[in-house]
Amino acid sequence: MPIRRFGAHRSLVSQPPTPRLSYGYSKMNVSKSGYRVFSANSTAASMELAKRITELLDVELGKSVVYQESNRETRVDVKESVRGQDVFIIQTIPRDVNTAIMELLVMAYALKTSCAKNIIGVIPYFPYSKQCKMRKRGSIVCKLLAAMLAKAGLTHIITMDLHQKEIQGFFSFPVDNLRASPFLIQYIQEEIPDYRNAIIVAKSPSAAKRAQSYAERLRLGLAVIHGEAQHSESDMADGRHSPPSGRPITGHTGLELPLMMAKEKPPITVVGDVGGRIAIIVDDIIDDVEDFVAAAEILKERGAYKIYVMATHGLLSAEAPRLIEESAIDEVVVTNTVPHEVQKLQCPKIKTVDVSLILAEAIRRIHNGESMAYLFRNIAVDD
Repeated sequence: MPIRRFGAHRSLVSQPPTPRLSYGYSKMNVSKSGYRVFSANSTAASMELAKRITELLDVELGKSVVYQESNRETRVDVKESVRGQDVFIIQTIPRDVNTAIMELLVMAYALKTSCAKNIIGVIPYFPYSKQCKMRKRGSIVCKLLAAMLAKAGLTHIITMDLHQKEIQGFFSFPVDNLRASPFLIQYIQEEIPDYRNAIIVAKSPSAAKRAQSYAERLRLGLAVIHGEAQHSESDMADGRHSPPSGRPITGHTGLELPLMMAKEKPPITVVGDVGGRIAIIVDDIIDDVEDFVAAAEILKERGAYKIYVMATHGLLSAEAPRLIEESAIDEVVVTNTVPHEVQKLQCPKIKTVDVSLILAEAIRRIHNGESMAYLFRNIAVDD
């Protein structure tokens, strides 16, 4: 099934006097425009988004070769001059996340040593974004990745719907965190019959803010599922009982601190009336789908007669396509920030919305020195 291309609301990229995607330069004079667009992916499936973006910009994809050596080392060869030019590297993240990161780092460094003026990474789905908080003796991998990208030579990043907006603070250079919600909202309005009878659902209290944003824009009601199984973490090995009992304790034995009460999960409750409604679950990432499947079953029990899942990034790992196909979910709608053509073949319930339009417009505006604020109109701090 072809990808549906939804433009954001007409005003998104049609600000007078600049016509919609009228860039004023052609493929023949691309070198005079002072910028290049490259893809850092070594697989054909991952290059689809880059091809769509360059078609909208009416430029050719930069000539480069990205491949893996026999020992799995990444090699990048840039086949044209980039001296003194703005270079945009489009990198979609397939299942092999670490290889994709190395491809991006090696290409960025190759362009840096080739004297590119600015190196802008277009990374629609930013990897390791869920590892943005300290977990016991773990590490904030997202911050490490930000430092690596800066060291490799990137000077700017365009991304979409970061898992936590605070991730932007990890970077020492500008980050434009675009939103996919205009495209998904337009899909709801145009492709879901009788969407006025729908209700927006947050599958957990942590997702309520995003769901509220959708509900307010669509003028719909809001429901929140509360009491679902949480991924609890035991405190038994986090240092509260150190030093080990076998070691002699010298000096002060420590103070008695108030004991933190353990959390007790309440019974599963749906806050809001979903009976006789179309339920639309919204989130930023859909990867392991067990939580979404469980939420769909609860909503069915509460009387919802149709269930949609809307998410920006469709990672759809492991058995996700099979679980979706066998579940009460009627349709899963994701954008093409992550390649998922194989999963769509396994599950016809998965639909794709094209967001290449806003990425192309962001590239055009950054190169021309135009304000990016136009792409964030009507987006509040909490969105």
